[in-house]
Amino acid sequence: MVSIGYTMMSEQAGPRQLVSHVVGAEKAGFDFSVVSDHSFPWLKSQGHASYAWSVLGAAAQATSRIPLMTYVTCPTFRYHPAVVAQKATTVQILSEGRFRLGLGSGENLNEHVIGAGWPAASVRLEMLEESVDIIRRMFTGENVSHHGAHFDVENARLWDLPDEPPPIGIAVSGPRSCELAGRYGDLVIATEPKQELLRQFDAHGGVGKPRVGQLPVCYDTDREAAVARAHDQFRWSVGGWKVNTELPGPAGFEQAAQHVRPEDVAEAIACGDDVDAFVDAVRPYAEAGFTEVALIQIGGDHQQPFLAWAEAELLPALRTL
Repeated sequence: MVSIGYTMMSEQAGPRQLVSHVVGAEKAGFDFSVVSDHSFPWLKSQGHASYAWSVLGAAAQATSRIPLMTYVTCPTFRYHPAVVAQKATTVQILSEGRFRLGLGSGENLNEHVIGAGWPAASVRLEMLEESVDIIRRMFTGENVSHHGAHFDVENARLWDLPDEPPPIGIAVSGPRSCELAGRYGDLVIATEPKQELLRQFDAHGGVGKPRVGQLPVCYDTDREAAVARAHDQFRWSVGGWKVNTELPGPAGFEQAAQHVRPEDVAEAIACGDDVDAFVDAVRPYAEAGFTEVALIQIGGDHQQPFLAWAEAELLPALRTL
């Protein structure tokens, strides 16, 4: 059975609302939760980008059961890996062991803010590998000094350690990231139900490790309203991740998605209140071998109706996958 998660989408709701939403997701019976870590929304119509780590701290105190995870944090530009290690262990303590640290090589949309430029994907993956090594060393509680190709650490140490370090998930999109995830990750993260990604992950040490996917949906009793909302706020997602990692701001995504029609979005994203359509959207992940799937309900002001419907109808149906 695939575990079903809930996404705190920081691009479409403010911090207090995100915490309220995850409290509702816990009550509704979702198996886990994730939060996006952004400094910009994808489109201006989404309208938000609060600090994910403050939200996680509040969520850890406001909930008692539901696991938490970053989906995903980039530990190479806005955040130094030694700082990520401190943040992750702090949230693990606050949540009493419910936190997983999802990491990825980042998107220009969020990381451009520090003005360090945006290197090629191969360099970003080198940086990610070095940062994961630093974070794992920090998790031991030992003093860490490191002078590498991309990062320096001088006599760093974590003074507050959880009973168990947070498991590390690594986001993948191709062979090199799958190799990195298999070697360094406790779980793998992907946004597309591609079985080949999981095969490559397994080939490099991922066999038996959790694999977490994510997909957007748009619940509304009025399907046309759901399609309109999905087109307004999520048409950027039709372009694919090779484009999404490179564009520097919402204006670029507006331009890239200018020819995406509502019917294109409706074809790619389950919209409305047909439970079978939502189950069919999740099924490719289950068939590819994903063990967990986090849903994104599109529209920051439309979470509570979705959570009530999910508790009553959607989650019981998804339990059959």
